[in-house]
Amino acid sequence: MTTLGASIVRGGVRFAAWSGTASRLWVSLFDENGDREIERLLLEQQGDGIHALTVKDRGAGSRYGLRADGDYAPGQGLWFDPDKLLVDPYALAIDRPYIYDERLAARRGEGGDTAPLMPKAIVQHLPQPPARQPPRFLPGGLIYEIAVRSFSMRHPDIPELDRGTLRALAHPVIIDHLKGIGVSAVELMPLTAWIDERHLPPLGLRNAWGYNPVTFMALDPRLAPGGLADLRNVVDVLHKAGIATILDLVFNHTGESDELGPTLSLRGLDSRAYYRHDELGQLVNDTGTGNTLACDHPAVQEFILDSLRHFVIHAGVDGFRFDLAPVLGRVDGVFDADAPLFAAMRADPVLSDRVLIAEPWDIGPHGYQLGCFSPPFLEWNDKYRDDLRRFWRGDMGMVGTLATRLAGSSDIFGRIGVRQSRTVNFIAAHDGMTLADLSRYERKHNEANGEKNRDGHNENLSWNNGIEGETTDAKVNAQRVIDSRALLATLFASRGTILLTAGDEFGRTQRGNNNAYAQDNGTTWLDWSGRDRALEAHVIALSGLRQRMQALSETAFLSGEPPPGEDYPDVAWFTETGMPMDEAAWNDLERRRLVMVLAHGTEAGSRLAVLINGDRRACRYSLPERRGWHWVPAQADRVQIELTPDADNPLPGRSVAFMVEEEDAAR
Repeated sequence: MTTLGASIVRGGVRFAAWSGTASRLWVSLFDENGDREIERLLLEQQGDGIHALTVKDRGAGSRYGLRADGDYAPGQGLWFDPDKLLVDPYALAIDRPYIYDERLAARRGEGGDTAPLMPKAIVQHLPQPPARQPPRFLPGGLIYEIAVRSFSMRHPDIPELDRGTLRALAHPVIIDHLKGIGVSAVELMPLTAWIDERHLPPLGLRNAWGYNPVTFMALDPRLAPGGLADLRNVVDVLHKAGIATILDLVFNHTGESDELGPTLSLRGLDSRAYYRHDELGQLVNDTGTGNTLACDHPAVQEFILDSLRHFVIHAGVDGFRFDLAPVLGRVDGVFDADAPLFAAMRADPVLSDRVLIAEPWDIGPHGYQLGCFSPPFLEWNDKYRDDLRRFWRGDMGMVGTLATRLAGSSDIFGRIGVRQSRTVNFIAAHDGMTLADLSRYERKHNEANGEKNRDGHNENLSWNNGIEGETTDAKVNAQRVIDSRALLATLFASRGTILLTAGDEFGRTQRGNNNAYAQDNGTTWLDWSGRDRALEAHVIALSGLRQRMQALSETAFLSGEPPPGEDYPDVAWFTETGMPMDEAAWNDLERRRLVMVLAHGTEAGSRLAVLINGDRRACRYSLPERRGWHWVPAQADRVQIELTPDADNPLPGRSVAFMVEEEDAAR
């Protein structure tokens, strides 16, 4: 496709946009502050839907917008209205954030010119791309999910002007924290410019997550005051620290919402092409947000590919996580793991080696597609999340399922001939209860969202240890910390890539709010001063152990068979008495204890044992012995994991411990 957007050329700027059904497109040029329209120029039709014009004596820094005309029939997906200033989908920067105003949703002839309400795109001269490097992330590592604004708003060591922005992530104190907990890659929640949902302003609320995008290459000025340069700098700093950058992108819907939503960009340019419609001309809502991008349309596919290439080429990012990813693979509304867009990603020379992660569900027909994406996609594994919660909540009959999740979830990802798991294991993420809240709140508490606690999931598989919410009861609080430690230890002992949401390593709470997207305040802002340092130290030790122990960071499914050249199986399962798990033990609905023995420890031939006690009672464990070896507490970089049972010290209830074999001669 012909280059779209605003391109600086000799003597001026070439403006180009695509619409398959508009009769006319204009570029509106504004003064240096973006407040006054100084010129409106008709773009020339170039064929194949391209409208373009080179404007002389314009350059970097010029403010502009687009306007479109054509038939106006919203019921048929036609929204052309020259009074609506439209932000160029290919805009590389905008001069201010989007602010919702009901006039943006006015019908043609009723709302007046929306230019005063809209951000203006800024013509950008892109710097020389950084040298291309292979991704810094390998499956099996630790991904750390960050909501950029919430992450640093309350960090006392970050300069005030940098708090809540990308710039904070490049600060040495943040880098030290990331390295300390062993982060392999940061996954940055949406950075591209978004707009608040229309019901939030009357409630005095703001979108805190960014999952309501309008422009897909322009970063939100609130997060990146310096635009793309801020992202590029953070990526460079993280790379120097050995940490990859993954962008969480939303290509399933836009902030233009349903038929009552605002006209901001794609809707005004060509709604029928950019969004899916049913046979009656109504918007398809497979996302729950009012609209769904038509990712099987060639113009949309090219737009998405161009956006991805932009962030790889000009910012050097290592990969992408796709929100509601089945939308990207829907062809005529039906999910296809080999959809043209996915095939194009795999074949593209810029994108083919990048890390790709799918959130494998949407709310459309057959929208739950866990395990159905094709390599190289990794997938968020919500079955892992739910099953781990069920086990530690105390549900019966979960020990076999727990073993399957620890072993890489072959029941989900183990197709014929496939040896590597594509799972991304997580216990908590941005959406839902925080890890600490899982043992504090049996029920959601979303009253602050203004929807009478109707929003968010009703079943969180959580528990409260006898008291709902915050308490001064020392015994209950101690048990909650124990539960958090057990959940974290299980995560770090699991095969496959693991994901931790920022703040869960030190006990962040949202007071039971499991849908805090609208809480741009202390509910989501991390409390760095009040963090649980002991819990954080526990995570540091777990991460160090995972990095040291080869068996924990691999992604091959555990099979129970000896690896090539080994005498012992890659995994063996035992009861707490040291006896192999047999059919009766696996089928014991009340069983709450399990020992996983892995073939690879710190030395050649050594083994690692993971002891799990899901019962509330302490228990002495016996480990399988072999001649010439003895079991010792596992260590990570000379930091001993806290729970290290021996013959005289039973493993406390609701706990996980690690033991490693040493040769007798090593004494």
